[in-house]
Amino acid sequence: MNRIMRWAKEWVAPLGLAVIISFSFNTYVAQGMKVPTGSMLPTIQLDDKVFVEKMVALTDFKFGDIVVFYPPLKGEEDKRYIKRLIGLPGDTIEVKDGALYRNGEKVDEPYVKEQMKYQFGPVQVPEGKYLFLGDNRNDSLDSHLWPTPFVDKSKLVGKAMFRYYPFDQFGEIK
Repeated sequence: MNRIMRWAKEWVAPLGLAVIISFSFNTYVAQGMKVPTGSMLPTIQLDDKVFVEKMVALTDFKFGDIVVFYPPLKGEEDKRYIKRLIGLPGDTIEVKDGALYRNGEKVDEPYVKEQMKYQFGPVQVPEGKYLFLGDNRNDSLDSHLWPTPFVDKSKLVGKAMFRYYPFDQFGEIK
């Protein structure tokens, strides 16, 4: 009995602290995520696992970042989506003649392998909101199909930083 008590005194506090730190890290700092769809093909494959930095308040989101967020869709509010950030607050976004235009300028998108087969916009992104498109533009449930094309900053989960699975694809996501 004495040996058990000694073991408990030695290990319970460190193990409890480890659980608290792990939970806090996963909740507030960073988290792994499995990609559930092919909407980001060819950049991210179906079932890839990515590391998401979750410190949204400290993150400076930029055009082209790959971001995880909760979509503005009825019935999908609890699902996490992963898409490319296309429109920042104040930007005007348009898809015409198979190309993306941001603030009137045609955008070079080497990560998009197929010309877009739809028209969208022009729309101006409101303050505190963002607009997202999947890299697999013609087969992605994203801003161009949503009744409200904008995602509120409060719905952002974080920025996808790198892929950690499959191992042969380990590295930064661009």
